[in-house]
Amino acid sequence: MLKGFREFILRGNVIDLAVAVVIGAAFTGVVNAIVTNIFNPLIAAIFDASDLENVAVVTLNGSDIKFGSVLGALIQFLLVAVVVYFVFVLPINHLKRAAFAIKKTPAESIEESKEELPPTETELLIEIRDLLARQNTPTP
Repeated sequence: MLKGFREFILRGNVIDLAVAVVIGAAFTGVVNAIVTNIFNPLIAAIFDASDLENVAVVTLNGSDIKFGSVLGALIQFLLVAVVVYFVFVLPINHLKRAAFAIKKTPAESIEESKEELPPTETELLIEIRDLLARQNTPTP
């Protein structure tokens, strides 16, 4: 049972998820401060309101529908997504590609580049000719 738990914990996905949760929680304060102190006042100034909570409020049967609050949440989400992508995902992907490229031998790199190229017209015509010849050959 302990061996299975150890294997579970040492999986890359679990570690990545734990790091993401911790960084996300720590980053929430920064994003909240940016949204509350920069974006909310800017948008509120555009709509002539004291804050986003009071922007685009629609009253329907005595209930307030606050589109400004939703706008603030969307801005906050986009900020988090942009920062996570450019600060964490993009650099890590770049490092992974660089590390993977270093591990390849020159022969592997040449072979991989050959596989990525689409077939030429001549190769396609030869393949079509061979397929037609097989179809026209009577089966015993």
